[in-house]
Amino acid sequence: MNIRIGNGYDIHRLVKDRPLILGGIHIAYEKGLLGHSDADVLTHTIMDAMLGALALGDIGHYFPPTDPKWTGADSIKLLQAVNELIKAKGWQISNLDSVVIAEAPKLKPHIKSMCDRLAQALELETSQVSVKATTNEGLDSMGQGESIAAHAVVLLTRIKE
Repeated sequence: MNIRIGNGYDIHRLVKDRPLILGGIHIAYEKGLLGHSDADVLTHTIMDAMLGALALGDIGHYFPPTDPKWTGADSIKLLQAVNELIKAKGWQISNLDSVVIAEAPKLKPHIKSMCDRLAQALELETSQVSVKATTNEGLDSMGQGESIAAHAVVLLTRIKE
């Protein structure tokens, strides 16, 4: 088999006194995401999709929240480590597609920066990275502005030798 597909999902609570980081980009907002690392929900979702494509578990296996070593960790660096892992297994990302669900802040002005940052971290062309944003129309914790979630799908292809 020369292709594998993985999907990822994550959600984090929005709280005061935390920076909001999505796709490796700091976004000015009154709240940020709560988590053990920098809580970059989009980047976490992409890592889980990458790992899932190869049946390698999830990010909690590699970067457990119980380990103080990962407190405040930069999720882009974790993403790069996961990328090196999949490359070492003989795979590479063909493309990734993701969506962030957030009532606020408006993410449209930040989408290109997120795509550029993720592509750089993963050593991809920006055309291989898709980030979209939507709201939950006022429904549930995301729609009430209490959390932000993300979904991602990643297609991996075997590295030609």
